[in-house]
Amino acid sequence: MSLLGDPRRLMLRLTRDAATTVLAVVAGFGGWLFGPAEPAAASASANLPGISAWVADRVAGQPLPDPRRATPAQIARFFVGLEPAARAALAERYPAIVGNLDGAPLDLRFAANARRSAWSPERHLIAYDPRGNGRVAEVLGDLASADRIAVIVPGLSNRLGNFDRGCAGRERRALAWQARQLFQQVRADDGNARVAVIAWLGYDPPEGIGREAAREERARDGAAALVRFVAGLGEYRPMATVTLVGHSYGSVVAGLAAPALGRHVQDIVALGSPGMGVERATELRTSARVWAGSTLSDWTRELPGIRILGAGHGTLPFDAAFGARRLPVDNVVEHDGYFVPGSDSLRAVARIVLGGSTGAARD
Repeated sequence: MSLLGDPRRLMLRLTRDAATTVLAVVAGFGGWLFGPAEPAAASASANLPGISAWVADRVAGQPLPDPRRATPAQIARFFVGLEPAARAALAERYPAIVGNLDGAPLDLRFAANARRSAWSPERHLIAYDPRGNGRVAEVLGDLASADRIAVIVPGLSNRLGNFDRGCAGRERRALAWQARQLFQQVRADDGNARVAVIAWLGYDPPEGIGREAAREERARDGAAALVRFVAGLGEYRPMATVTLVGHSYGSVVAGLAAPALGRHVQDIVALGSPGMGVERATELRTSARVWAGSTLSDWTRELPGIRILGAGHGTLPFDAAFGARRLPVDNVVEHDGYFVPGSDSLRAVARIVLGGSTGAARD
């Protein structure tokens, strides 16, 4: 993809010391890039089909928890207090809500989403919303018994329509394919490990390289959804450790979520990252280990690593000044190569998920 010919995309070719270029862009395209942000989209749970009826409904005389306000812990407690028949009846009446309700029983979520989607019931969807660009989260492995959970957060141009086939038909860009490669690598490394890998498209990423990709509004919406999702995982598996793997713009989402993720998140991995919304890893305010890898042929290395008036995502995490642990990427090719079988990065991420180290010189 050529970045020349479009003045907006020319921003991607800035270097860290190109102050004069930055000033020119501010002067020439300030209204486009630095102007007021567009209104944030409503959260995924705000207008789910049936939400008005759900909020007005009662079970055994008690109100149903409002998905827009109740925490996953409150939702989990509500379902614990119900008889199995009452739980099943709620899922039958409100499949769109129960299927996307963090804290609701896993079996109910899987069953509700299997009914609503055209996908095989053998695929375990812990979230499914076909509206707009769509949201979906698929679980590989047995989440109900997992001791270690990996959540892959995708970047630009991911949507429900290319979850399986990838952007522009390139399968290795597909989020489902990436999750499958990581799950298979973990199982190959330790066949006895109780691990689940989740392909989490729980937000609406920017479409391509443009204004939204240079800003953080989409990432902030995604971070709020990610924090809630991880809190829900804590209700299902309170003793499990979680590894977040943010690819591309997904690492911005993970970075903005980091301060609120809690103790369950043991590692945060940034692959091909344009930044994590901060200048240093310590500013993420997390006890998790922070890892970063960026191969030499990754186009994100050309980004300036700045934040100006809401544009840019901060220091590139592969930069030593950022302070992240180094992820080996020597044999990775291009921005979409981090999950390719046999790659150094895939092996390293699998070791991290299993609670180990990468074997790199500066772990």
